[in-house]
Amino acid sequence: MSWLGGHGDASSRRSGTLTVLDVGSNKVCCMVAKLKPCDDGKLLRGRSHRIQVIGIGHQKSQGVKSGVVVDLDRAEHAIRLSVDAAERMAGLTVDSLIVNMTAGRLKSEAFAATINLGGHEADEADIKRVLGAGAKQALKAEREVIHSLPVGFSLDAERGVRDPRGMVGDALGVDMHVLTGDAAPMRNLELSINRSHLSVERMVATPYASGLAALVDDELELGAACIDMGGGTTTISVFSEGKFVHGDAIAIGGNHVTLDMAKGLSTSLDAAERLKVMHGSALPGSADDRDLVSIQPIGDDGDVPLQIPRSVMTRIVRARIDETLELLRDRLNKSGYGNAVGKRVVLTGGASQLAGLPEAARRILGRNVRIGRPLGVAGLPEAAKGPAFSAAVGLLIYPQMASFESHPAKGISGLRMTGTGGKLHRMSQWLRDSF
Repeated sequence: MSWLGGHGDASSRRSGTLTVLDVGSNKVCCMVAKLKPCDDGKLLRGRSHRIQVIGIGHQKSQGVKSGVVVDLDRAEHAIRLSVDAAERMAGLTVDSLIVNMTAGRLKSEAFAATINLGGHEADEADIKRVLGAGAKQALKAEREVIHSLPVGFSLDAERGVRDPRGMVGDALGVDMHVLTGDAAPMRNLELSINRSHLSVERMVATPYASGLAALVDDELELGAACIDMGGGTTTISVFSEGKFVHGDAIAIGGNHVTLDMAKGLSTSLDAAERLKVMHGSALPGSADDRDLVSIQPIGDDGDVPLQIPRSVMTRIVRARIDETLELLRDRLNKSGYGNAVGKRVVLTGGASQLAGLPEAARRILGRNVRIGRPLGVAGLPEAAKGPAFSAAVGLLIYPQMASFESHPAKGISGLRMTGTGGKLHRMSQWLRDSF
């Protein structure tokens, strides 16, 4: 069943409320938004609805490390608090949400499938059949399919068909991008949400969500990479011709810079985090040897903090940032999509706000780099307009992009689709009918 129908005209698209949850290593953020159909004249490419955020709640994350839930009770507590705050602000109760997924060793693979059309017009059922054939190849033991997306269709020998509905041919082929993740981390994330009496409507890979929020239309079309640097993980996505073609994640993020500083300067994690935000930079400056920064050593109650030159700090930050960027560069080159990205890289996520990071990325990735903020959503408070909220905003944009996505029948972690007719069923129904 295609999750969302075609775009149709404005009258057939309906308004509704959507709730998303971003469970990160540093913060848990919940957003409730109203989606209203755009007037047909104002359709952004691929976007059928206007998004107005009516409730937002965010909390310091607990029980999550490198994107993986490591303590169910604490994770549940943080999720509950942020959802409560968003519900109160929006003035409604939430029962199911769209959630993002960073952990589980995300892996992108390409598959191709072909079915016989026998010379008639391709319709929804044929598309469903060919997508199903492509998705079947990806179901491996202990791995869950998070996304199976058509990158392009082909009719007979003609490649590059964007939407084959209504076209005539003998063979309908599809090239698919299938993104899988380990089952266990997905189940544990889902458990921590279920324990807060909420259900997971859909899981979306973090790199996909961040790219949808931070890349502009031309970048999506011409090809670009989006690097989302979070607290515990960094994800990378590649978009080409408007499609999400590759995703990857590494378990290194801004927290590792803080840890390195805490160890290298033997100070507490809180103090190291503050130093990183106030004085940290990935770029050596000319006055760094003369600038002194004061540090309170661990366990030392003395009133006299240590004075160290800023250059010591910059060296620690730079070593970790360079290593992370080199890792990303190698992953990008190995992915085979280095050419698709061309010269365009967008950095987003909370850790992308580190001073000097774009310059370091330009040097190591050898590409143009800009910092991306979440785009195209109204009603965000000033504090939530920064790059740290890209993944959450991307989850709000995602349902409008999912019209062709195919899902294996068993649903997320085999637990889904029970008790149809309940609240969850109503929300899925709205999502299916509205897009």
